[in-house]
Amino acid sequence: MLSKFETKSNRVKGLSFHPKRPWILASLHNGSIQLWDYKMGTLIDKFEEHEGPVRGIAFHPTQPLFVSGGDDYKVKVWNWKQRRCLFTLTGHLDYIRTTYFHHEHPWIISASDDQTIRIWNWQSRNCISILTGHNHYVMCAQFHPKEDLIVSASLDQTVRVWDISGLVKKHAAPGMNTFEDNRNNRNQPDLFGTSDAVVKFVLEGHDRGVNWAAFHPTYPLIVSGADDRQVKLWRMNETKAWEVDTCRGHYNNVSSVIFHPRQELIISDSEDKTIRIWDMTKRTCLQTFKREHDRFWVITAHPELNLFAAGHDNGLIVFKLERERIASTTYQNTLFFIKDKNIRMHDFDSKDIPIMPLRTGSGTYTPPRTISYNPIENALLVCYTTDEGMYELYMLPRDQRNEGHSSIEPKHGTGHNAVFVARNRFAVFNKNEQQIYIKDINNETTKQFKTPATITNIYYAGTRNLLMTTPTSVILFDIESRSIIAELAASNVRYVVWSQNMSMVALLSKHSIIIANKQLEQLCLIHETIKIKSGAWDELGIFIYTTLNHLKYVLPQGDNGIIRTLEQPVYLTKVANQNIHCLDRDGKPRVMTVDPTEYHFKLALVNKKYDEVLHIIQTSNLVGQSIISYLQKKGYADIALHFVKDENTRFDIAIECGNIDVALETAKSLDNEECWKSLGEEALRQGKHQVVESVYQRIKDYDKLSFLYLITGNTEKLKKMLKIAELRGDYMSRYHNALYLGDVEEQIKMFKELGQVQMAYLAAKTHGLEEEAEKILAEAEVTPDKISALPSNGILLKPPTPINRQVENWPLLEISRNIFSNSMLQESMFDGVGEWANEESSDMPDLDKLNLSAADAVDIPLEDGGWDIDVEIPLPEEQLPSTDNNEYTSAPTQGMSRNEHWARNSNVAVDHIAAGQFESAMKILNLQAGIVNFEVLKPMFMSVYQSTKSYLSGVPVSQPLSFPIERAWDENPHKLLPYVCITYQNVLAKLQEAYSATTSGKFTDALVCFSTILNMIPFVVVNKESDLEEIKKIVTYAREYILGLKMETYRKELPMDNMKNIKRNVELAAYFTHCQMQPAHIQLSLRVAISLSTKVKNFGTTLIFIRRLLELNPAPQVAQWARSMQQRLERNNTDEIQLDYDQYNPFVICGYSYTPIYRGNPVINCPYCNASFKPEYENKLCPICQLALIGTKATGLNNIVESK
Repeated sequence: MLSKFETKSNRVKGLSFHPKRPWILASLHNGSIQLWDYKMGTLIDKFEEHEGPVRGIAFHPTQPLFVSGGDDYKVKVWNWKQRRCLFTLTGHLDYIRTTYFHHEHPWIISASDDQTIRIWNWQSRNCISILTGHNHYVMCAQFHPKEDLIVSASLDQTVRVWDISGLVKKHAAPGMNTFEDNRNNRNQPDLFGTSDAVVKFVLEGHDRGVNWAAFHPTYPLIVSGADDRQVKLWRMNETKAWEVDTCRGHYNNVSSVIFHPRQELIISDSEDKTIRIWDMTKRTCLQTFKREHDRFWVITAHPELNLFAAGHDNGLIVFKLERERIASTTYQNTLFFIKDKNIRMHDFDSKDIPIMPLRTGSGTYTPPRTISYNPIENALLVCYTTDEGMYELYMLPRDQRNEGHSSIEPKHGTGHNAVFVARNRFAVFNKNEQQIYIKDINNETTKQFKTPATITNIYYAGTRNLLMTTPTSVILFDIESRSIIAELAASNVRYVVWSQNMSMVALLSKHSIIIANKQLEQLCLIHETIKIKSGAWDELGIFIYTTLNHLKYVLPQGDNGIIRTLEQPVYLTKVANQNIHCLDRDGKPRVMTVDPTEYHFKLALVNKKYDEVLHIIQTSNLVGQSIISYLQKKGYADIALHFVKDENTRFDIAIECGNIDVALETAKSLDNEECWKSLGEEALRQGKHQVVESVYQRIKDYDKLSFLYLITGNTEKLKKMLKIAELRGDYMSRYHNALYLGDVEEQIKMFKELGQVQMAYLAAKTHGLEEEAEKILAEAEVTPDKISALPSNGILLKPPTPINRQVENWPLLEISRNIFSNSMLQESMFDGVGEWANEESSDMPDLDKLNLSAADAVDIPLEDGGWDIDVEIPLPEEQLPSTDNNEYTSAPTQGMSRNEHWARNSNVAVDHIAAGQFESAMKILNLQAGIVNFEVLKPMFMSVYQSTKSYLSGVPVSQPLSFPIERAWDENPHKLLPYVCITYQNVLAKLQEAYSATTSGKFTDALVCFSTILNMIPFVVVNKESDLEEIKKIVTYAREYILGLKMETYRKELPMDNMKNIKRNVELAAYFTHCQMQPAHIQLSLRVAISLSTKVKNFGTTLIFIRRLLELNPAPQVAQWARSMQQRLERNNTDEIQLDYDQYNPFVICGYSYTPIYRGNPVINCPYCNASFKPEYENKLCPICQLALIGTKATGLNNIVESK
């Protein structure tokens, strides 16, 4: 049995699969109805309107409805889209056991302890028939899936088959009945309901009450299970029904039993805590699955998929009976696979044909797990996982049309797996002995050797090479020299897929994919939240893979995306351009046609095949926000311009990639002030001051325009800006321009106009214009003696005369124009910016020719656009610069940063943090340890990130130089890893500090230390398995101390004002003694417990603590004190208070409630620290580590990185 999904909840009494969605309904004994997504493992919704247990539950096959029946005598119909109960059907007088919809009619059937079966019309909301005849509780009633029949089971020890054809005719739509039917119906009045549904057969044979009965979906068979612990098979025809056989094996009441929808099997579950699989033809038990503590109550099958679900005392389990993955292998254009006990060959261009049958023998058939093909010998290895493993070597016929080859006997052997490694050699792996056997084509051993480590499986890795997987790594092994060629850290690899030229390999785990080259150097790591199912390489080196829901791709560099969604999982066999070949779960070859343009485009871009990129752009319809975001993220914003039609987005991208030409074009169409400002800033950054000048003119930014003329040495235009400022009456702008020009006369003139005589005199006197200064004093009627002395150290504010006037744009690095820029020019995406020269708003006529006065300027007519001010004159005419030249300038492309190398070289979270990839690090920690509370770890994140570089300061105006700090230097960048500041030694030092604080009784300090240790552990890197085990032990120590110290702190704060708190106080002290601490601390906890239990006169419990203390060999004085107390208390070893404490029954302590969870009771754990909790605390934040959610699944923290 393959478990796919499990829940922890109250007892499950009813189950129902949704026919299309990955949902399952569970009705619980506590009155709740739960709707689960079994693919995602999430609870979608809860429905809680029933009072008391809910036993019956069923989805409608087509409508968004489900029906439930409970111990409140009510049948409720719900709409799961509206998330509410639509209506309630009342009429039953006792508990309702089962409820089901009819597959065709708008009917509901319900079975009740009131000894009746009712059929309801859920559209009219009326009861249309009551079936009476059972004389005890009716435990189950179901419609036949095709015929007008009902089967019911009762505690009166009978199974009854009811004919409801009369009811069907009575309630058929008008026009469906014949004239004869209508006449018969009129002649037979329905007085007691007997003509609607009549008992057709009564099946007697069980010795006790029957709990369940079910029809076979296609055969005239019925199966039943009863309290006599038997499963009975019945056959019926038109006239009679009889017992066929009995399946015996359960040793308690059989709760439920069903037929397998697609195989000749019977599945039953029982209160004996087992699910049993029976052969329907031989009536023998094939398999038994047992739970330790949970009785089973119900079982159901998915209407379309190979899925089953069973409800038990503590939840439900969704499972499969066998793997649905078809064993297959691909060689060139041929697929070999096994289906229906036949080896089949499928040419990808034609249909599949059976080659020869498997020689399975007379035992129970188990589908093979893997096959390996040898094209030279035309041989096939078929491997099974039954018992200790087995393989069969088949010599396939050369001519597939030849008959009689089915009699060829294969060669057998034992082994967990077998793969061909050479022309006439294959390797067999014996997992129990950890031995590799090399055998020839005659199945004779030529040599054998021990595995280099404890491995879990072997895979083909080229001639004379094997790929071996361990729980934490993958090893490339040379079987000739018996040496390890390479090793890569990869946890729990399940499948290995080589590219067609064997240059790259994909290592598939349950939730991750590692892409590596043939030297096992990791190229990228991909994490998935949904289970990964299969994968295949295409001809270009792109890995295509499937999850439960999607078909996806990943490039060797790590870029990945979704190709399409999948209705059902498939298993990829070959990728040929746009055709993706696969096998479905029924073993049928299928071909999916997809559009490979997106990932071909990305691959060409990564490989810098720009001609191919351009071809794709020109010939495909590759558009969308995702491709634009991808190009921007990868630094190809200039290429993203090809895909953008929206002007705002186009402008933003043009500014981002520094394409002034496109930005200028789009700014003209947008004509937005913010766009002009952004364009001006970018143009100024690139030194294109001619564009900057035009922008400043457009947005009327006079001050910046004047300063631009100053720094470019354009004094002529500065003089014109001075004249414009004068005509506009802007004295501040006028003064700035006069200051830039060093025109003192203009400054004095402006001060006089403003009435600032003092400032005018100061300007004249400072600049040595003595006559002008005296003239100003005379006009102001002020004598020189009244003027205070001027500063003697003043400096004239006169700008230097420009030596070299900057006419052209500032020079940039010249490089050849790339293919995309040429394409843009050829397509005439814009024709330059000459249009501005034709707009009168930007014309700046020569002021010398205008000969205007200030009064004249007021009446100057303005054209549409331009400066758009009330009082101004046009600037002199200046042609906007044309950007259509033959020079193309840009900065050199940036190579891969050291941070990117670090992230690609490791799948350990701390290395991703050091590289600044916080998001991927958090995903890794969540997947491996279930960590969700990263706020606590923020200081650790920052500390690790900041410690990976050293800085060298330069000149004050420049940025400091940064230098990466690495664990060890290697010339190969694929082996470089960052320095990690948190080490194993740091953790040990903190552990000693925590122990010291505990010994000193500083519990608050000790709690801080132990919590810090749990926060540090995810960031510690080790390179040996032994060190990893030590880290796991430290996590256990920290967890136990935190739990114990929290209990002790809580105990001390508990008021001793009533007997309940006194009892709780002693219990907490007793629980504290069971925490896995150091012996010295356990002794201290035992002494505290002895003291407290003695005070409350629980002498029997005290003696238990004393004996445990003496077993720890305490100090002599402590031992003497303990023995003296033991002697006194043995005379009266009774307890005054009954405690919830049994030291002889093993238990763990719930980290939330601080109560014991004894062996046999349900328990859930924290995925990181493994603290134990009761099921009601599921999905809450663990109070011990304060990092992970309780009860979530995780793969396990991986701290191992290969040492350099």
